[in-house]
Amino acid sequence: MFINREYPDRPFVGVGAVIVDGSRVVLVRRRSAPLAGEWSLPGGAVETGETLEACVVREMAEETGLAVTVGPVIDVFDRITRDEQDRVQYHYVLVDYLCWPAGGTLQAGSDVDAAVWADASELTGYHLASEATAVIARALELARQAPRPVRGGLQAADW
Repeated sequence: MFINREYPDRPFVGVGAVIVDGSRVVLVRRRSAPLAGEWSLPGGAVETGETLEACVVREMAEETGLAVTVGPVIDVFDRITRDEQDRVQYHYVLVDYLCWPAGGTLQAGSDVDAAVWADASELTGYHLASEATAVIARALELARQAPRPVRGGLQAADW
């Protein structure tokens, strides 16, 4: 079911993930607005009745082809985009999670037209939003402090 998220009467809740493998993270290039044609972290909107962690697992499978182990929350923030008349065109409350790959093969899916593993040292070449770059830096630091769980967090088999 298509839901038009432009000019909402309230914010939409969304999730994002920093999928970490050593110094690499998964980036996707968006196919649709907002951020069409831009590189960002994979993620999407929470569906009614869906938990945040289940949404992370579903969205990662849909957008990247990867099954993930969901770790801790990295950050919660607003993404508000205004049009030329200063009206709110998009408003998302985003919850970003640290994740680790647990299976699958990286490939572009659903509403992205490319998905890549990017080394942290190469992020400037993707022209990410400053918020995304900051979240990735926090995720990489968190991953160094809290190593990947052997079995923990929600995984694709759990949803």
